[in-house]
Amino acid sequence: MTITTADLVELELPAGIDSTQATTILAERLATSGRVTDKDGFLADVRAREEQMATGLEGGIGIPHARSAHVAQASVAFGRSAAGVDFGADDGPATLIFLIAAPDGAGADHMKILGALARKLIHAEFKDGLRQAPDAASAAAVINDAVSV
Repeated sequence: MTITTADLVELELPAGIDSTQATTILAERLATSGRVTDKDGFLADVRAREEQMATGLEGGIGIPHARSAHVAQASVAFGRSAAGVDFGADDGPATLIFLIAAPDGAGADHMKILGALARKLIHAEFKDGLRQAPDAASAAAVINDAVSV
């Protein structure tokens, strides 16, 4: 199973949006693909998770995520933001945003995705590959090469 596809990638998130708007844009892609069955329910779960702890990481990374009854298939939607979106990291806004969606009861898949991304995000070539991806299919391939469930 592929964790992401080109239709789950947004390479030009609008400037001036906040984390709620960014996750909504990415969640819409998950819902349109059928990987999320109820966008609003899923977003409520993502917001509840965000209230527990910020999901911004050093180096311009945002990893909003949730396990949710509204997720049909473990997936990652990816967004790139030239202006950056504040996900609460100490060093500033995120330019690479990974919205992780996992079904309720799929804690192992959720942790596998988070762990694989965390391991890859310490490598400049992974981040550079996403920053320089010329199209959505290329970005999806970079992610799929790094993460599988």
